Order: sequence, then C-alpha cells, then structure tokens
Amino acid sequence: MGAESKLFTYSDVSAHNTSEDCWVIINGKVYDVTSYLNDHPGGDEVVLGQAGKDASEEFEDVGHGSAARLMLDEFYVGEVDPSMKRPTDTMDATLPPTEDLKDESMGYLTNKFLYFLIALAIIGLGMGIHLFNFAS
Repeated sequence: MGAESKLFTYSDVSAHNTSEDCWVIINGKVYDVTSYLNDHPGGDEVVLGQAGKDASEEFEDVGHGSAARLMLDEFYVGEVDPSMKRPTDTMDATLPPTEDLKDESMGYLTNKFLYFLIALAIIGLGMGIHLFNFAS
C-alpha cells in the first residue's frame, strides 16, 4: 500500500460486481479480487455474492486467519471515502414500497383476527357439546 490512497465511493465499488471485474470492501479498504476468484478456497460463488459490496462482516464471520489478511495486500486498490455514508442493507431496491407493506400487514392482522375468532368458535362449540352431554 502506497502513501497515497485512492478514495472510492460505495457507488464506485458497486459497479465492479462481476466475475470479470470483482471488487469488495473489507474494513474500509477496497480490493480488486478478480484474479483471485478461481483460487478462493471457498469457491468463487462466495466472493461473487459480495462483489461490489462491503464484505467486512462476512470476511470476519468466516474467521480468516493472518495469511488471508496478508494476502489482501496484493489486491488493494484504495479506500472507501470516509465522508461517504455506508448504504444500509435494508435500502434494497428489491423491497416493495412502504404502501405495499402496509397493505400486507393489514392482511396479516385480519388473518390473525379470523384465526382467533375460529379458535373461539371451536372452543365454544366444544363447551356447548360438553354441557349438552352433561345435562342429558
């Protein structure tokens, strides 16, 4: 790593998300791991699943040792601009708009209420049959 470090935005890194051009962010540093995909012990799919993203948590969770950390140096291309906000995982474009979530949650509550009423009806029916048999 040289004295001067190139700064990237999260958007810059997210453009590098293919097997031909694969960058990841690990602990604020940007790495071009394209040439390492075929050599990754866990397979290239593991790395490609994090291509163009911050893979810090996944990298740490797996428990990479000091050898893997040293190996990262050869793939270093720069750092994430510290003034940039990290995109949140919940801000996924695949999520439905908030209005759709409200409609779904209302349906969920309606279903729960109906299940509750059905359970009460079954209990009432059972008690009625029991009382009828007891009275006879």
